[in-house]
Amino acid sequence: MTHRTVALLGSTGSIGTQALEVMAAHPGRFSVAALAGGGNLALLAQQAAATRAPVVAAASGDAETLRAAIADAAGDPGYRPEVLVGPEAATTVAGGGADVVLNGITGSIGLAPTLAALAAGSTLALANKESLIVGGPLVQVAARPDQIVPVDSEHSAIAQCLRGGRADEVRRLVVTASGGPFRGRSRAELADVTPEQALAHPNFSMGRVITTNSATLVNKGLEVIEAHLLFDVPFERIDVVVHPQQQIHSMVEFRDGSTIAQLGPPRMLVPIGLGLSWPDRLDDVDVPCDWSRAQSWDFHPLDDEAFPAVRLARQVGEAGGTFPAVYNAANEVAVDAFHDGALSFVAIVDTIEEVVATHAAGASAGDASTLEGVLAADAWARTAARDLVLARG
Repeated sequence: MTHRTVALLGSTGSIGTQALEVMAAHPGRFSVAALAGGGNLALLAQQAAATRAPVVAAASGDAETLRAAIADAAGDPGYRPEVLVGPEAATTVAGGGADVVLNGITGSIGLAPTLAALAAGSTLALANKESLIVGGPLVQVAARPDQIVPVDSEHSAIAQCLRGGRADEVRRLVVTASGGPFRGRSRAELADVTPEQALAHPNFSMGRVITTNSATLVNKGLEVIEAHLLFDVPFERIDVVVHPQQQIHSMVEFRDGSTIAQLGPPRMLVPIGLGLSWPDRLDDVDVPCDWSRAQSWDFHPLDDEAFPAVRLARQVGEAGGTFPAVYNAANEVAVDAFHDGALSFVAIVDTIEEVVATHAAGASAGDASTLEGVLAADAWARTAARDLVLARG
């Protein structure tokens, strides 16, 4: 594999920090072209000093403060990277022409950087599923074949399994879900769930929004839409199965009745490594399954009554247009309201469903073929969701 330059968006988050670990473990294979982080300027400065990134960007904060933090962390007056600060900084970094842009930003704010990376011709290692879901038609038109490499563990698994057959041999995709911390509970038993309980994911340590989405299964709904967009498989041929151990990350069923599954520990290292090196594999990115140890894996059907987010996501995905943007935006507002104590756990998806229904009734504008149109639908949905939260309060 040739040497690759990498721009990391969301470098101070879970995906970004693990990507830097993978890169550091494979010296000579990668170099950091740019780092773009959130508000944790101290960690961003430490990453810059460690990697000697020529460009360092932060979504918020003060440029002089970041420069000073980098100088302190580096202890080298000769290292003076270009520093960018502000809401457009990540988009500027994404369009810088690195060989690989790993988009690990959380939320729909990752859409503009995704489009910038594609326009620049970079390979897009996509962990920011929201940008594809929100801007589906835009992203699909902007991307050349094989330019997007999925970093979500489920979609990385599907991409790996698809190597085992031709596209016309695929019968269905099977996306696995842990079921989150509330697997097996009825809707009534979810009424009094607390934010602390919702953040206690059984397998992964993630940010607040993604972890809450995993508890409501909104995350799985978004992944169903993402699978449809990435692999051009109709929604009726995309299934979800609950697999608590998360050793199997997803599966592809072929028309002859065989199923190929990708499995490994419930961690993100392999998907991240493949995002950086695709189509090649790196050595020893993670520890494989220990087949000398007795173990059992379980599979359960999805309970659509207790967790209606996936059912709603299918409807939204089938509707297309700006519906996925509305679904995602309403969810982000509802998740914040839940953690602020203004909304119950079950009301998160109820709020999304009401906003989507209002959108279906023609109450909002927005054109999915333009960035401005998608952002308009996003903004409308956020306002509509906030109004509903206030009404519920």
